[in-house]
Amino acid sequence: MLTYHKENLLSLAAKIEAAFGGKLLGKEEKTQYVQFSVTAQDAKPLIRFLKEEPDLGFTYFIDQCGVDYLKYPQAMPERFAVVTTLMSPKLGVKVQVRAFVPAGEPRIATVSDLFHGANWTEREIWDLYGVEFLGHPDLKRILLPDDYEGHPLRKDYPQRGRGERGSFPVYHAVPAGKAPGA
Repeated sequence: MLTYHKENLLSLAAKIEAAFGGKLLGKEEKTQYVQFSVTAQDAKPLIRFLKEEPDLGFTYFIDQCGVDYLKYPQAMPERFAVVTTLMSPKLGVKVQVRAFVPAGEPRIATVSDLFHGANWTEREIWDLYGVEFLGHPDLKRILLPDDYEGHPLRKDYPQRGRGERGSFPVYHAVPAGKAPGA
């Protein structure tokens, strides 16, 4: 079980502020992790630094998700964000990098070359939010049909869809041990 070390969170925050201070849009200290906010172009250098800096060692990729701030009550730097969560077994702490991505050109550099686990999460974010990951080795839909138009987790997508449910193919389960048509 991972034991959280408050002093390691404080030294992590100080080290990131020293290295990326002018590029940080914000920092939020949570109970068990710190979240750093940056622009899309500064996300990969920060994530690379977190992974490759010997004193930090954020070598464990936990997750990556997309966020659409279109209807968020507070103003945000950009409409979209990609949030990457990493852990440092060495320090016993987690970190999040929240990269703000502009709505006009929702693009950000892939981190799948740094963390192979990001491959599918980036494809999912592309599929559901429409954020393109530059340099991704196989950026294509992962959940929806290839010819699907739109990105259904965007806040401006209709809650009941646009009538596409009727056009999805329907598959029926075949009982175990029975061949189709038998």
